[in-house]
Amino acid sequence: MDFSKHIQKAEEAARRRNYDFAVELYQQLLELEPDQGDARAGLRRALRLRQEKKKGGKFLRALSGAGPLAVAKTMRKAGKIDACVKSCEQYLATNPLDVDANLFLGQALEAGEYYKSAAAVYEFIAEIAPQNPEGLKSAGAMMYQLGEHHQALTYYERALEADPRDQEALKQRKNLAAETALSARDEAQTTHSRDLIKDKDAARALESNTRIHKTAEEWQEELERLELRYADSPTDPDIMIQMADALEKLKDIEAAHDLIARACDYRKDALELRARRDVLKLKVLKKQVSRADATGDTERANRLEGELLEFQLESLRDQVRLRPSDASLRIKLAQQLLKVEEVDGAVGELQKAVDDPRLGREANYYLGAAFQKKGFADLARKNYERAMEGSSGSDERSKEILYNLGAIAEGEGQNDEARSCYARIFEIDIGYRDVAAKMEQYK
Repeated sequence: MDFSKHIQKAEEAARRRNYDFAVELYQQLLELEPDQGDARAGLRRALRLRQEKKKGGKFLRALSGAGPLAVAKTMRKAGKIDACVKSCEQYLATNPLDVDANLFLGQALEAGEYYKSAAAVYEFIAEIAPQNPEGLKSAGAMMYQLGEHHQALTYYERALEADPRDQEALKQRKNLAAETALSARDEAQTTHSRDLIKDKDAARALESNTRIHKTAEEWQEELERLELRYADSPTDPDIMIQMADALEKLKDIEAAHDLIARACDYRKDALELRARRDVLKLKVLKKQVSRADATGDTERANRLEGELLEFQLESLRDQVRLRPSDASLRIKLAQQLLKVEEVDGAVGELQKAVDDPRLGREANYYLGAAFQKKGFADLARKNYERAMEGSSGSDERSKEILYNLGAIAEGEGQNDEARSCYARIFEIDIGYRDVAAKMEQYK
């Protein structure tokens, strides 16, 4: 069955900002054909735009959607994939940017062999969570499953940018690179493809584009070719992005940032592009600070450091708005807020992160630091002690916590408790801060 007209109708509804109607149309299409990738991708976009239009009420939306998500997990365990997908989509209709739920949906679709739909969901995760290795690796795996090997390679490379030590991404990238090279060689041997390309410049461009690693000279040639195309199409964001890629490889971060920022003007809803723009902006500011320091311009360096701190803060706030369930982002935001003395804001972010089983210790540590800054010694002590649970006491974080607990006890005149905390550090690291002097003080 040809769904193209129905998809066009849904896309038109979304363009007119009639998101409810667009969502309804996409949902109807997916009822008929669960593996309709374009409809699944369109539904993701429409849901996100609808949420951005409505704004607010995130807690209530999450609360109302919790039931369908629980049902979806139950159906998945029972092997009822279609029911699982339907319930998961019901939850995502009110919480479209929940990365974990989207990942769960993609995995369910994959289990049901709805590979085009799974690919659409994983690509959406890569867009809203560009630093999430699991989403990027899943997108790579689905691209490979669908025969899009170059796209698969791109996703695995992005996963490695997010986590350079990810062994699975390293292995898959290596295998894909080898497979792509073998495929290109076999094709050259069987079809004599070079003889089919009369234009030598086009042949060189093709060879350059299919090579995984390029020299600086090759990147410069690539940039010059793109500049000629850009002169003819100065409003094409794809060319801007490709030029930015080349410029970044050539270490011209400022020019790369300017092009990505310009591309964002044409693609205002591209979350992944916005994230890349912010990363480049941070690099630009850090480079400017280094230059100011190198020339001895202390005043400019201090001003730029202030701009850098403020930009990092706003960038993290934006990321948390897009990925509210990501505890690591909330902790990073809290760290920045503590740096600028916005202690109450930091506490609010950390209180939403403490229940994460992987990051609860870090959240409790920073909560303790925040309460200590505010002078709430009892609350600080409670959170520090939670952060120490299950710890051997020998790592750097444990030593920080023990030192802070000692300082709190010292401030309250509880000398025996203070000495006990300092002694635990002294036993394993006599050179830690001024702990040796503290022990002499309480001898």
